[in-house]
Amino acid sequence: MDDVIRIDDQWYVLATSSRADDQKRVLKQGDTFALFDRFGDIQHIGIGEQGLYHRGTRFLSHWEMLINDRRPLLLNSAVSQDNTALAVDLTTPDLFFQGRLLLAKGMVHIFRSIILWQDACYQHIRLHNYGTRPVRLRLTFLHAADFADIFQVRGVQRQQHGTILPAKRRNGELLLGYRGLDDVRRSTRIQFTPPADGDDRRTDYHVDLPAGGRHDITVIVACESGRRAAPVTGYRQALYAVRDLQAQQKERGASIFTANEQFNDWLSRSAADLLMLTTETEHGPYPFAGVPWFSTPFGRDGIITALQTLWLDPGIARGVLAFLAHHQATREEPERDAEPGKILHEMRGGEMAALDEIPFRLYYGSVDATPLFILLAGGYHRRTGDLDFIRRLWPHIERALAWIDQYGDRDGDGFVEYSRRSANGIVQQGWKDSHDSVFHADGRPAEGPIALCEVQGYVYAAKLAAADLAQRLGHVATAQRLGRQAEELRRRFNEVFWSDELGTFALALDGDKRPCLVRASNAGHALFTGIAWPSHAARCARTLLAPSSFSGWGIRTLAEGEARYNPMSYHNGSVWPHDNALIALGLARYRLTDQLLRLTTGLFNASIFMDLHRLPELFCGFPRQPDQGPTLYPVACAPQAWAAGAVFMILQACLGIRFSPERPQISFIHPVLPDYLDFVRITNLKVAGGRVDLALRRHPHDVGITVVDKEGDIEVAVIV
Repeated sequence: MDDVIRIDDQWYVLATSSRADDQKRVLKQGDTFALFDRFGDIQHIGIGEQGLYHRGTRFLSHWEMLINDRRPLLLNSAVSQDNTALAVDLTTPDLFFQGRLLLAKGMVHIFRSIILWQDACYQHIRLHNYGTRPVRLRLTFLHAADFADIFQVRGVQRQQHGTILPAKRRNGELLLGYRGLDDVRRSTRIQFTPPADGDDRRTDYHVDLPAGGRHDITVIVACESGRRAAPVTGYRQALYAVRDLQAQQKERGASIFTANEQFNDWLSRSAADLLMLTTETEHGPYPFAGVPWFSTPFGRDGIITALQTLWLDPGIARGVLAFLAHHQATREEPERDAEPGKILHEMRGGEMAALDEIPFRLYYGSVDATPLFILLAGGYHRRTGDLDFIRRLWPHIERALAWIDQYGDRDGDGFVEYSRRSANGIVQQGWKDSHDSVFHADGRPAEGPIALCEVQGYVYAAKLAAADLAQRLGHVATAQRLGRQAEELRRRFNEVFWSDELGTFALALDGDKRPCLVRASNAGHALFTGIAWPSHAARCARTLLAPSSFSGWGIRTLAEGEARYNPMSYHNGSVWPHDNALIALGLARYRLTDQLLRLTTGLFNASIFMDLHRLPELFCGFPRQPDQGPTLYPVACAPQAWAAGAVFMILQACLGIRFSPERPQISFIHPVLPDYLDFVRITNLKVAGGRVDLALRRHPHDVGITVVDKEGDIEVAVIV
């Protein structure tokens, strides 16, 4: 039991343990996602999150395949490298009838392939008899649909529920239905091919397999909400369609390959996860935050994911900006923490959101999404030179700036604060949104309104970005005013937030303007945005990479020794990949190369131990031990968009990539590579209507860059 840790009644498991069989198999396509176990089944085990979900509702809560009422033996289970299909290899166990061995184990191979496409789950099952005698088997599917809202699955109790409708079965099709309190009829339509007998809980096939014979079964589970699903296609056609769509999405951005196979595994899984999590909306592509709990648009998550991937695929940033601009708040709605100009925090479908049992149908309770929106707009223009899009976006940028000055800084002290207005909303409205994440050195909770360290940096960077855009649009006076505001904010931030005693910036200021003198990773975001003075940045970096903060795998959200430190907490001692990636870009900004490479190596080593080489939303902050992997956080989302995007921002930090689309030019500013990356190849890197393929090779003191191929007049510059 050395690989299992128990604290009170909570259990945590090392990533390298066989007991870490929270190895869910995840698929997502569009507004639909599914969580299976390794057999391809859906069972109510653990915290009970397995299921087939569509727009915030679980449409399949039980799905289990049995052979003669016994579970098959698992041979292998894997999601394809491109995340399009789950493939499961099974075989029959020893099967007996009246005490006599009917079929020895391993005689019949059962192949199971599962994909999602256009609101439906497609399953193809093939049985192959490798024995020398014919066999007759009963293949059973157990099925149920509870139509639970995602918040119910997470544990929220409801006083009232809708009505489960009588099941209907006809011509090989089973219809399970539910009419919600929102008066929407939701249905799970299960189509069996060939048709089979059964009832609302069970479907049976009696399969005769001659020696060497095969038998194929297809099951399509369609999720219908308010209307019948579009006509379903066959399994093979659906598989071709989802792979064609992914190929189109991949062509939109650049690809990366390195000389290190394990680093490639991390890159490939991260790229596939981002493609899977990105949903095409009417405004363009939008990366949904994560599976299972956050498979929906989040403002902060979408913006940061777009920033992480901006150098590879600016189309994601454009889609995020257009979507968030469309949903920007236009009036005060205290129950939603909405104010004019504020950018969306979270958007939910599902019955509970429709009925306002939760405030998250359109919810605006984040203090940082609004400045980050402006920051992303500036980054998008620097990457693409697309001034026409910025011109259309400018009114939304102006409203966001007005929110910062009027609602974000209510007391006029120059710092942006938050205080919840919705009784049911989020208490802490920065990215660390746990209720206990902001506190003083003695552990006392900070009373609001609260001015977070990293938010001031976001505002600083947002005003500089807006000043640049205003200048380009001809608003000279506005540009000058924003530039002055940014520099004044920088001066005051470094004077008020800096703590010589801690060697870092204070976590926050409370409502009485008293600093929360706590060593936290938030300070690293001051490096990311450039608000930190260089002398402060260097000391802050040393504090972040000290043993109390750096676990060996990554920088902890809270340093060991602080009052509320707990390496197993959500935000008070855990390690978040996206947090580390932002800090990495900050380290590169201040040319803190040694710290950058240590951080890069820690996260890379963590990825090696993770299932599918997929970094989860977070993992525990226990110190790294020899021959052991990180300790998993039990309910972390995996995949999570900004965790998947972390590797691309870290590589951007190492290579110092910048774009000047007007020239056009790609610059590499003081590039470095860790000693396990001798070679990096970047293909299909697009800028100003052209594209370039690059080969980068590590040398003892610098990085050499060769242009392998290009289309268009693109300069490549290296500054060492």
